[in-house]
Parts: sequence; C-alpha cells; structure tokens
Amino acid sequence: MTMNDGLKVSVLASGSTGNCTYIETGQHKVLVDAGLSGKKIEGLMASIGKSLNDVDSLFVTHEHSDHRKAVGILARRYPQLNVYANKGTWDAMANRIGEVAADQKNLFAPDTTLSMGDLDVESFSVSHDAAEPQFYSFHHNGKSFVILTDTGMVSEHVEGTIKDADGYLLECNHDLEMLRQGSYSWPLKQRILSDKGHLSNEDSANVMMDVLGNHTKRIFLGHLSQENNIKTLAHLTVASMMANHDYGVGHDFQLLDTDPDKASGIVSL
Repeated sequence: MTMNDGLKVSVLASGSTGNCTYIETGQHKVLVDAGLSGKKIEGLMASIGKSLNDVDSLFVTHEHSDHRKAVGILARRYPQLNVYANKGTWDAMANRIGEVAADQKNLFAPDTTLSMGDLDVESFSVSHDAAEPQFYSFHHNGKSFVILTDTGMVSEHVEGTIKDADGYLLECNHDLEMLRQGSYSWPLKQRILSDKGHLSNEDSANVMMDVLGNHTKRIFLGHLSQENNIKTLAHLTVASMMANHDYGVGHDFQLLDTDPDKASGIVSL
C-alpha cells in the first residue's frame, strides 16, 4: 500500500470552544463537526493545504454549539457538501443553523454503517446531555480512525465497537482537581462529572487501556476544557497512567496533543 492509499487525518480544532476534524481517502474528503466560524474553518483547512471546495461530506455528532456552529453556513456556502446527522440531532439543530437544502440533508441513524466508495463510516451512540449524540469510526483499506469526545462514560458496547483502531481522537476534557477547585458553579461541575458529561484525563487513560491494540499507533488527546485542563497536564496524566500499566507510550504508539484553534499536521494511518 502506498501512502496515497492511507487514511489521512488532521484534527483542525479540538476543545471546549470548537471542534472540527478533517479525514481524507483517495475518493473522499470529509469533515466531522463544524464548531467554529465558517471563516475560521476555511483558514484551518488552508493551513494544511486543503480547500472546503473539495470536501464532499460533513458528519455532525450533536447539536451543541462547539460542534455545529458553522454547519448551516458551510452547507449554504458549499452546495456540494452532504451533511449527515441522526434525526434527534437534525431536530435539535433545526432552529440554530438556518436553512439547509433538502438534497444536502442526510439521515444517519445511530449504530449503523454508511458505505461510500472507499470509505465506510460507522456511527455509535454515546452518553452525553444532547438530544441524540453519536460519534463515528472511519474505515478505509483495513485502517480505522475513531472520534470519541463528549461522553460522560464509555459502555462495554462502545468499547467493543471502537477496539483496536489505528488512530483515535479521544476526550481529555478536564483534570479532576482543577474542575473541583475551579470557578464553575456546583450544578455545572455536577453536569461535567456525570455519566452524561465529559471524560476526565484519568477516565480517558482508562478507556485507552481498554480499547487500544496492536494496530493502534496514534492517539490524539482532544476536547480539553480551557478552564479546567492544561495540555501538558493532560498529556502527562495519560502517559504516566499508561506507562505504569506497562503500555509502550512513545514506542508502540504516540500520544498527540490538539489545539482549540490550530490544526495538527496531516497524519497518514
């Protein structure tokens, strides 16, 4: 297999203020979420040498602003774009994204697989306080990439669905002590810590140790809270927990950081 046959990924933005990921195969160029302004996403794409004019599909995970902010804007600006979301998410977004042409709107039910040429996209439900949140696993030429953020817990079913992928974007939303000592209201802290909230750094490390396998080579640490986490702390927490359990951090696989407003380089899995 040549490099051109690989599954290519760039995390354009990941964090509590906005999320967008770019995925490419030989036949498809797709985005997952559009949680920043249209102008910002265009700039992030340009920073990796890509154009939204070439993107054919946008997969939406749920209706929260940091994931759907520019969904309507991009659909109207780029009429070739097919937008995929489940019914609950479409209904919840309806009054927030403006008009989307009927021929661009596509229903993608949870726990199903969409086959589109050389790319198979698998959806799976997660536990989050949104209408019908779901995330995605992308499969191409025997390679797979999983995006899993915005969930308060990871069920055995989801772990089985995402096990032993070549690459992951996994949530490290908060450091527990920073959240507990921080300025958020007690109800908001309870929401974040609940089973329908977000994964902590420790939670994320435990999920990784349950799901990674011999194929796993790259793990992006994503969706960090700007108020309740620090990139170096998230990385150190996950790396040390995994190393303490004899996982080959930096040898068998790489932990990669993400930014809320700066794209990662394109990685070929």
